[in-house]
Amino acid sequence: MTTLELARMLLLHWQADFRTPEANRLDVPISAPELQTAVSALLAGHWGYLAGITGLDHSDALELLYHFADGAVIVTVRVSLPRTTPTVASICRLVPAASVFEREVSELFGVTFRGAPDTSRLFLSDDWPEGVYPLLKDAVLAEVDHDHAD
Repeated sequence: MTTLELARMLLLHWQADFRTPEANRLDVPISAPELQTAVSALLAGHWGYLAGITGLDHSDALELLYHFADGAVIVTVRVSLPRTTPTVASICRLVPAASVFEREVSELFGVTFRGAPDTSRLFLSDDWPEGVYPLLKDAVLAEVDHDHAD
């Protein structure tokens, strides 16, 4: 069984939504409430490691891409969130290293990770304005004071 076939087997519950954008890639769109179940399935099968979490702003919704890697094979668990209340359960209980990725996405896109052990800022300065998320398409950055460099 290949690495990609094993990933398909572990995520069989979501098989109707599998997409293969490239030869060694598998995309699995799931709902936010199913995130921890999908991640648990990969971990229980000892499949790869979390390589990163990417945030995307599609204007009408946000999407989180949880990239798991095993060699050259990438499984991306895709979670769509409403822009008005972008909230999802943290996976840090399952993958402690996810904390850095979750903090980054929270800070730059405004996503709330319920149950996250650390919600402190990672990149933006302490005086960065609350509610301004620089990677959102509608972010108004002109109001941010760029003149105070430390």
